[in-house]
Amino acid sequence: MPNAAARPSEWLPGALAVVLAVTAARVALLALNRTDLYMDESQYWFWGQELAFGYYSKPPLIGWVIRASVELGGSDAPFWVRLPAPLFHAATALILAWIAGHRYGRGAAAWVAALYVTLPMVSVGSALISTDTIMFPFLAAALGLWLAALDRRAAGRSAWALALAAGCAAGVAFLGKYAAVYGPMGAALAALFVPAARPGWRAAGWGALGFLLAAAPNVGWNVANGLTTLQHTLDNVEWVRAPGDRSGLNVAGLAEFFGAQFIVFGPVLFGALLWLGVRGGAGSGERRILLWLSLPVVAVVCGQALLEEAYANWAAAAYLAGLLAVVPWLMTKLRVWLWASLALHTAFAAALPLALAFGTEWRVGDRLLFARYLGQAEMSRDILALAREHGGEVVVDGRSLQADLFHTGRDAGVTIWARPPRGRPANHYEQTRAMPDSVTGEVLYVGRLDDLPERCGSIAPIATLAPDSGAYRERPMGAWRLPADCLRPPAP
Repeated sequence: MPNAAARPSEWLPGALAVVLAVTAARVALLALNRTDLYMDESQYWFWGQELAFGYYSKPPLIGWVIRASVELGGSDAPFWVRLPAPLFHAATALILAWIAGHRYGRGAAAWVAALYVTLPMVSVGSALISTDTIMFPFLAAALGLWLAALDRRAAGRSAWALALAAGCAAGVAFLGKYAAVYGPMGAALAALFVPAARPGWRAAGWGALGFLLAAAPNVGWNVANGLTTLQHTLDNVEWVRAPGDRSGLNVAGLAEFFGAQFIVFGPVLFGALLWLGVRGGAGSGERRILLWLSLPVVAVVCGQALLEEAYANWAAAAYLAGLLAVVPWLMTKLRVWLWASLALHTAFAAALPLALAFGTEWRVGDRLLFARYLGQAEMSRDILALAREHGGEVVVDGRSLQADLFHTGRDAGVTIWARPPRGRPANHYEQTRAMPDSVTGEVLYVGRLDDLPERCGSIAPIATLAPDSGAYRERPMGAWRLPADCLRPPAP
C-alpha cells in the first residue's frame, strides 16, 4: 500500500530535530513546573512503590515507568514522576513519523511529527503524566506493524511475524491503558468493510496470540484479585451495571464531550477527520482503514457520554490513526490549513508549560486558574503536622486526600491509613491501606466536614483544615479524635 515511501535518512533528521527541540523545551519547563501532583499522578507514583501486574483501577505499566524514572533520578519529586510523559510522547511522534514516511513520503513524516508533538492533548499529556501517554508509543507501534503486515499480505508474502509483533505491541499498550483494545477492535471492523484490511486468518490468529501473550500478566492478576479492575470499569460505565437508574439521556454531556474533541485533537484536524468520515475516506482505501481505526472510538465514547458521562480524553486512542488519515489528505488538498493548525497548536504548546511554571498565581476572579493542581501538598503538610501532635498516626477518607498524603508524607514518619471501606473498596488505598482491625482506641481522623460517620456521633472537630488557595480553598476538611471502632462499617 505505500505509494511514496521515503528512506529513514530522508525523513528522520528533520522529524528528529523538531521532536527533540519541542521535547527539550518541555523538559526544561517541566523542571520549573510549580503545580502539585494531581491525585491520579500521586496514585500512579504510589503504585510504583509496590510493583505488581495490576492495580485497582488501571493496568500496571504506568506504575512501572514512574518507578524506573524516580529510581534513575534518585528522587520522588514531581519532576521525576512526570519526566516520562514528554519522552513517551516524543517516542510516539517518531513512530508515527516512521509510519508516515514509509507510506506517504518525507513531507508527510515531517508534518505528522510536528503536528503530533504539538497536539493540544499531547501538550497537556506532557505536563501531567497519564495512562494515555504511556499507552501511545506501543499503540502507534502496533498500528505501524499491522499496516506493514497488510502490505505483505497484499504482496502475496507471509505476514505472520509482523502480525505477531503487532499483537505483542498492542498487548503492551493494553498494559498501559485498557483503551488499547480499540486497536484490535478497529482492525476487526476495518477487515469487515475494507478488503485490503484483511490479513488472512493465519496472520490474524498470530496477531491475537501476540496480544494475549503480552496482556496475560494483567489478565491473570485480575482473575487472582476478584476482577478488581473490571468492577471499577463497570462503576465508571454505570449504565451497564444499573441501566434502570438512568433518568434520561445526557444530551448536554454528549455535546460537551463532542465539542471538547475539537480541543483535544485540534479544530482543524478533528474537523478534517469528520469530513473524511462523511466522505468515506475521499477515495482512498488505506484512508478508509485508518478511519475505521479512528472514528468508531469517537462514536463509542460519544455513546457513553450520551448514556452517562465521558471525559474529554477517553477517545484519545482514536487520534493516532486519525492523524495519519488526515495529514496526507490535507497536504494535497488544503495545505494552508495544516499551517494554521500547526500555528494554533504551537501557540498552545508554548503557553501551557510557561503558565504552569510562571502563572500559578493567575486568577479568574478570585479563584486561581490552576487551583485544581495547587494546594494538595499544603493540605498534606497540615495533616502530617497534626498527626505528629497526636501520636504519629492518621486515618484519612477520600482518594484525593489519600493520594497526595502518601506521596508528600513518604518520609514523614507518620503512619497513614485509609478509612475502612463500606462494602467493596472504592479505590486502591481502601483496598490495600485500610485501617486494620489491630488499630484500637482513639485515632486521628481527617475527612470532609459534612461527612462524619454516623456511628461516631456528633463530635466536634479538633481542627478545620482549609488552605488559603488551591484545590481545598472551597473544600475545607475536618480533623477529629475518634474511637477507631466507629470508623469501621457495622458488622453484618
